[in-house]
Amino acid sequence: MKAIGDAIARGVLTMAGRRSPWGSGGKDGPDGTGEPGDGDPPGGPDSPADKPQGPRNPWLPGGEQTPPRRSASIEDIFRARGPRKGGGGSGGGGGGGNFRLPPRPDGKSWVPLIVGGIALLWLATTTTHMVGPKEEGIVTTFGKYSHTIMPGVSLTLPWPIQNVTVADVTSIKVDTIPENESEKLMLTSDQNLVDLSYLVRWNIKNLKLYTFQLDDPEQTVREVAEAAMRASIAEVQLTDAMGGAGRARVEQAVRQRMQAILDTYRAGVIVQGVEIKKADPPAKVIGAFQQVTAAQQDAQRDRSNAQAWAQQLLARAQGDAAAFDKVYEQYKLAPEVTKRRMYYETMERVLSNNDKVIVEANGVTPYLPLPEVRRRAQAAAAASATGDQ
Repeated sequence: MKAIGDAIARGVLTMAGRRSPWGSGGKDGPDGTGEPGDGDPPGGPDSPADKPQGPRNPWLPGGEQTPPRRSASIEDIFRARGPRKGGGGSGGGGGGGNFRLPPRPDGKSWVPLIVGGIALLWLATTTTHMVGPKEEGIVTTFGKYSHTIMPGVSLTLPWPIQNVTVADVTSIKVDTIPENESEKLMLTSDQNLVDLSYLVRWNIKNLKLYTFQLDDPEQTVREVAEAAMRASIAEVQLTDAMGGAGRARVEQAVRQRMQAILDTYRAGVIVQGVEIKKADPPAKVIGAFQQVTAAQQDAQRDRSNAQAWAQQLLARAQGDAAAFDKVYEQYKLAPEVTKRRMYYETMERVLSNNDKVIVEANGVTPYLPLPEVRRRAQAAAAASATGDQ
């Protein structure tokens, strides 16, 4: 197949009137007869000066020929490899692949010292552990619990034989439920819905149980808090859940329920407290609920006003009764004097608002318009004062 392909290529070049740029490798001319072609020099293809020494390079200008190739000798191979062997000569054959550290002053290698330093650093960083004052550490041997280390400096076996996990056991963690501003509806004992948002404060009591007993202790705390809150809200009415002393009772009940459930789970968690941030009716009925609340507040205000008026009236009646008792005591001591004094006081109170004055005396007109005279005198004094100005 290769011979057939070469023959076809020579035929095509012959038809084109050109010599193959790779040469024929023999003495044949363009037509394969050995005769010089049109582009051959006058001396012929077999002349010593123009005899081709190898295949013609098609990429050189003018079709120049490449020098003949020869196989490399043993001296050439060792001469080419010699500079690389000495540590990267200046030629293009050198490189960093065969880089070698210089020896120590005593002629020994630096490799043992480097390996020893790395080993010492590894031992120092994996066997010495600093635990903070608010922290504790769990030591595991090949993944199995070994012991718990307290605050301070502790020593363990190097990694990967033993591993230490340090956690903060003193700081209070705060979970907000729900995490965003979404609704969290719960049912009260009077069949009403309330939208709740609350905080749960807790910290780690037993680090061993917290680490190994539960798969996700933080999520467990959140789920237990929600279950305890729903159970506690279901025991109170809406008004108690929304404020006042009822809310404090709910918070206390939720904390106790959470602690009991977590102790049953052996979660190693202690609940510090629960605080209800928001207790509102559902958003869809909040307008009607506000109207009902306003009406209840108005009714409560009216009841308070009525009770206040009743108390004032009762106090006044009790005061009048006490005064009458005192007058009666005086009356029993001196009846005539007491009756006359009561008569004078009554007439004074009645006639103080009357414009007529009646005087019962000899030689005096029975009726004197004293209030009218007083008013006219006051009007004349005012007119004279205005005229002087």
